Amino acid sequence: MKLISWNVNGIRACVQKGFLDFFNEVDADIFCLQETKLQEGQIELNLPNYYQYWNYAKKKGYSGTAIFTKQKPLNVTYGIGIEEHDQEGRVITLEFDDFYFITVYTPNSQNELARLDYRMQWEDDFLAYLKKLEETKPVIFCGDLNVAHKEIDLKNPKTNRKNAGFTDEERDKFTKLLEAGFVDTFRYFYPDQEDIYSWWSYRFSARAKNAGWRIDYFCVSEALKERLIDAKILTEVMGSDHCPIELDLDKTKE
Repeated sequence: MKLISWNVNGIRACVQKGFLDFFNEVDADIFCLQETKLQEGQIELNLPNYYQYWNYAKKKGYSGTAIFTKQKPLNVTYGIGIEEHDQEGRVITLEFDDFYFITVYTPNSQNELARLDYRMQWEDDFLAYLKKLEETKPVIFCGDLNVAHKEIDLKNPKTNRKNAGFTDEERDKFTKLLEAGFVDTFRYFYPDQEDIYSWWSYRFSARAKNAGWRIDYFCVSEALKERLIDAKILTEVMGSDHCPIELDLDKTKE
């Protein structure tokens, strides 16, 4: 089972840069997007054999998520059931027979950490949401989590120490999430892999220099560890300031 997640930084722009070629080539079972940056009716993607689910932000041209899946889910929910958090189109949850699948676009703490307090509340509420789902069945969640967890996860940790995405507070929240029973699948397979990133600033030729951050993740409940086959970061795929990430999962193991 092949799962793909990609922060496309505007799906309409990404479509102009070859999105559909990659989508068709990769042939994922589930493919999800973050930062779609549009409202309902602003794009029509012809994706035969896929069910499409979109969550739009109230604010135009901002945030937003989508999931395309070959298998029809048992149930679909949008947001996490908290009004304050559910205005920005950040979460979609699909329920399947043996797991929940979630795409998430975690709020950025922004310049001068203007939104850090809000981000801390989000982290607590999102983790509580995941744990509640886990009472029923295991969880797979993926997306742009807007945090580089360890120094190995970004090119310049020293100079970014107090910047959004690499504050002690954000990193501690991710540590707590893992301690709560979730697995960072890329690090599960590649604990010491350096210089593999999923986002690069558009400034300073960052991508050409590979001065990036690993802020896009597939995480799974501990109960799914036996089904993990591989986790990949598809750094060669262009079209956004992020690249897609992939999780390969065994369908058969219980």
